[in-house]
Amino acid sequence: MDIDVLLKGGHVIDPKNGIDEPRDVAVRGDKIAAVDRDLPVKGVGQVIDVAGLYVVPGLVDIHAHMYATPGHRNAWAGDNSIFPDGFSFRTGVTTMVDTGSTGWRNFEDFRYRVLDRFKTRMYALINVAGMGMVSNDLEQNVEDMDVDRMVAVGRENSDIVVGTKTAHFRGTEWVSVDRAIDAARQLSLPVMIDFGNFPKERPYYELVTERLQKDDISTHMYRPDVPWLGPDGNVLKYFHIARERGIIFDVGHGGGSFSFRNAVPAVEQGFYPDSISTDLHTGSMNDGMMDMVTTMSKFLVMGMSLYHVILTSTWNPAKEIGHPEYGHLSVGAVADVAVLNRLHGPFGYRDAYEGRISGEERLTCELTMLDGEVVWDWNSRGGVDYQDQDPSTGVRNPEGLIMPPPELT
Repeated sequence: MDIDVLLKGGHVIDPKNGIDEPRDVAVRGDKIAAVDRDLPVKGVGQVIDVAGLYVVPGLVDIHAHMYATPGHRNAWAGDNSIFPDGFSFRTGVTTMVDTGSTGWRNFEDFRYRVLDRFKTRMYALINVAGMGMVSNDLEQNVEDMDVDRMVAVGRENSDIVVGTKTAHFRGTEWVSVDRAIDAARQLSLPVMIDFGNFPKERPYYELVTERLQKDDISTHMYRPDVPWLGPDGNVLKYFHIARERGIIFDVGHGGGSFSFRNAVPAVEQGFYPDSISTDLHTGSMNDGMMDMVTTMSKFLVMGMSLYHVILTSTWNPAKEIGHPEYGHLSVGAVADVAVLNRLHGPFGYRDAYEGRISGEERLTCELTMLDGEVVWDWNSRGGVDYQDQDPSTGVRNPEGLIMPPPELT
């Protein structure tokens, strides 16, 4: 086979294709060329030994914030956004979605400054608030929630817009939700709701059992102000009704939206997330959330199988954003790959409220490929022992080196 890179000896988990066993993964150009046992190494451009590791599709994080707003020193988006490439590849993430940092007024600036400038594959949701998440106060401006302009921006940027978003609205009416849904329906895309405030006039159960429709996304699903458990300790019935309706439940961990008191019993009772995501921003990256693989590890130690953790971090979120070309290792698919190490030992994990659980496992990312190119290599598995290289390798202009005089040699 004409193979550029062969990932040799790993355990492949590819939920879309039902694979959970030792296999090799061959890459030709920017595509997956083969996934099979004992692929030959003869004629391969580069063989990377991944024995003892898990080879999975590139991770898809559908909740992050990547827009730094110029001129707004105290802006929510400006102070809490991150630069994608600095946080994606080192955690196995190849695709990220900015969830509504910008609205119809500043989306063009976001695209120019961020989306078109980084290597990470990126998509975005348009916020119903005209200025997005520049400030909580501006997110309350109902007059700036212009559905027609949202739709126009979405259509103009249809290559990267994957839905609409509303968050942080404090009013008692459903206006922000209704308008975000209206725009999403006109764009034939899902809406994501960050339901951060729960006045009695618009309870969470009504959102997921009546207002949202199939394939719409409720993020921050395990936040502490969502009613999860009844007096008997069981997950409340409305969650099951909502799931039957096709509502997508997304983690969106963040710095204030994930509680073990809700997550642990829900997972123990089999109510798993449809997608695992980080809500990555400067307020969560160095706090309990940390990153994608740490968030995934929490679900592993709470009782989800590694297979299901990978499913909800790859194939499921890829489908949720309408991009089923990602999140799997099918032959001919884009070669986005994450190589994960499943460490064993005493580890501790924190939620967003100083709650801690202990576990015996932790996932780390050893290597990441984007479009067939190695973009993260923690243990330099793709390198060559320098002693086996030509002596001139690593020396600039070896024939022109200016050597010191004899008394200095």
